[in-house]
Amino acid sequence: MPNSAKKPVVIVTRKLPDVVETRMKELFDARLNVDDTPMSQADLVEAVQVADVLVPTVTDRIDRSVISQAGSQLRLIANFGTGVDNVDLDTANNRAVAVTNTPGVLTEDTADMTMALILAVPRRLVEGAALLKDPNNQWKGWSPTGMLGHRIYGKRLGIVGMGRIGQAVAERARAFGLQIHYHSRRRMPDEFEQRLEATHWESLDQMLSRMDIVSVNCPHTPATYHLLSARRLRLLKPTAYIVNTARGEVIDENELARLIESNSIAGAGLDVFEHEPAINPKLLQSNRVVALPHMGSATIEGRIDMGEKVILNIKTFLDGHAPPDRVHPAMF
Repeated sequence: MPNSAKKPVVIVTRKLPDVVETRMKELFDARLNVDDTPMSQADLVEAVQVADVLVPTVTDRIDRSVISQAGSQLRLIANFGTGVDNVDLDTANNRAVAVTNTPGVLTEDTADMTMALILAVPRRLVEGAALLKDPNNQWKGWSPTGMLGHRIYGKRLGIVGMGRIGQAVAERARAFGLQIHYHSRRRMPDEFEQRLEATHWESLDQMLSRMDIVSVNCPHTPATYHLLSARRLRLLKPTAYIVNTARGEVIDENELARLIESNSIAGAGLDVFEHEPAINPKLLQSNRVVALPHMGSATIEGRIDMGEKVILNIKTFLDGHAPPDRVHPAMF
């Protein structure tokens, strides 16, 4: 543990909300990233060689090559984000470095964005807005066949992953009149299924082939990499839409782009991508894809809540107690 007479060195890899950074400076010897320039792998190695605590974000690759070069003083990686697929948990565990995350605080924000995409893609909302802003705008006013999309009321929504966010999506979608279907590692209690009239599918393949809209809400782990593989994506109906606000790696993005290009599925709403910040250009070129820059959790309230969780995890750990959001490798 760091010497209690000296403030611990806490290195933060990206710019955080001002209120969070102010509190960190009060409590710790906080080294902040004022200009928000992403740190290179060399920068990260340099950071772990001097930091007592590293605060990375989900876009920082804290892999074996970084952690193995850490100084003996590094004892905690307090991830600013829920997902920890950016951290090599096995290497951290072997080096006796604790890892924490920020679960729970982004559930409602991400579910809101998921629902927004479920509405936006079938109803062609982004297309319509772009039409009016086009300098060559040819819109002549309302017409019976103008900008026709598809109704979502009564459609079957298949949720892949019924964790906190999946449940929040289900609650919202049911209020919009969608039929709730889901595939998850664990079946939900009877009360949940009865209240939302939700149908559980043991077989992901069978569910995918019958849904009108599929929402991906599971974390990225080795087990979920390309869970929606090329084979599974081809099970979708030509009239189906897919929405992903989870992690891009869960979907075979190249195959999704091919299916969009060939009109083999109706469209997609994507907030995450397999090789961020790179995106398959075929997805960006299609009017049937609503693509967002990974902003599902981008609310001021959510970012401050995340920062407060990071601070609580650091303080609890430095006080000699188990941090509330410690991540154990066995969980993944």
